[in-house]
Amino acid sequence: QVQLVESGGGLVQAGGSLRLSCAASGRTFSRYGMGWFRQAPGKEREFVQAITWNGDRTYYADSVKGRFTISRDNAKNTVYLQMNSLKPEDTAVYYCAAGSSLRTYGSSREYDYWGQGTQVTVSS
Repeated sequence: QVQLVESGGGLVQAGGSLRLSCAASGRTFSRYGMGWFRQAPGKEREFVQAITWNGDRTYYADSVKGRFTISRDNAKNTVYLQMNSLKPEDTAVYYCAAGSSLRTYGSSREYDYWGQGTQVTVSS
């Protein structure tokens, strides 16, 4: 069992930056691939970025390429999402997720555990 708690969301102006954190409970965090997803009002949840269990590979959505960076610290049981050059269309609730048997990393169905989400609002 893994419990995930996101933090770091908030209100920021367009062009600004935020860093989201996702703290995981349990001693098996390093066994899980981790992903960030987001969901805007009236839209489906969409993939943002993901990282393998040891951090050797990352995956990203085209919409965040060059602006967002995912990283993890297995010693701290934490995964991060650094978001730069934020745009109003990045406004959403951001969720972190953990999966033990990820294949594509981009499908929400592959993930076993989810956090409650943190709101990110980007004003124009």
